[in-house]
Amino acid sequence: MVNYLLFGQYLLKKGFITFENIYNARMLQKKKNLSIGEMARERGWLSWQNIEKILIIQEETHDKFGEISVKEGYLTNDQVDELLDKQKDEHMFFGEALVELGIFTEEQMIESLKEFNKLRFNTPS
Repeated sequence: MVNYLLFGQYLLKKGFITFENIYNARMLQKKKNLSIGEMARERGWLSWQNIEKILIIQEETHDKFGEISVKEGYLTNDQVDELLDKQKDEHMFFGEALVELGIFTEEQMIESLKEFNKLRFNTPS
């Protein structure tokens, strides 16, 4: 069952963090991990109305946001590639959020991740 346990749940069960810590870390991630639509809007490439149209198409087709935005003529392939690269470079993981919030030191996070991964990957299914 450990294979399905999320890192935050693991830390909570071990008593290393509280539910409030999880909430605060997730809120920081939400603030930092922008969608490509949000990043394109910040650059003036898309309006909220454009984003909503793309999202409606996405609900119907299940295609990727970037693919739809190019197909519909809102963005170029180069713009989508730039946004995806930025999104990848700036992505904040849950553990990083806990460190940034001062809940863990980087060393404590690394040790906790090592223990978590030992449990996840050494447990028979």
